[in-house]
Amino acid sequence: MEVKKATIDDVKDISRIHALSWKYAYKGIILQAFLDELKEDHWVSAFVDWIKDKVLTAQILFENSKPIGCVAYGTSRDKSLPDWGEIISLYLLPEYFGKGYGNKLLNSALLDLKELGYESIYLWVLKDNQRARRFYEKNGLQYNNDEYVLDIMGEKLIDVRYVYSFNSCTQ
Repeated sequence: MEVKKATIDDVKDISRIHALSWKYAYKGIILQAFLDELKEDHWVSAFVDWIKDKVLTAQILFENSKPIGCVAYGTSRDKSLPDWGEIISLYLLPEYFGKGYGNKLLNSALLDLKELGYESIYLWVLKDNQRARRFYEKNGLQYNNDEYVLDIMGEKLIDVRYVYSFNSCTQ
């Protein structure tokens, strides 16, 4: 198992991991029509721009040279938390769920964010995504009651914020 910083050469793999993970993890949460239409290259151009412009850092996890997971993070996009770091996404191919690979990616991102000088970080999780919520809670992140509503194909979904402080946790 190897985690490395992603480059523009990795964006097709990152986008594919996102799409396949969404189709599995969000079944019954996000409209099936959206998931059915979701293409493996959906995030390619966004990740090209984000990596090229250093908007975020992405790391990709390999098992036997196969890309199986990724995490993306950077400076907070929330203007009310300008000194915070944010984990924007963490996804695995579905066949690797529940095997400890997510822990490896999360810990790698947290270590990098800490080294970059952030004292606190946050991330958003779909409120109905109980599997992800349990994962983050087991890893020391705490739900702080912040929520926002997003719209996918006219369906209103709620994201909830989880926070983590390096000062109150050992990492």
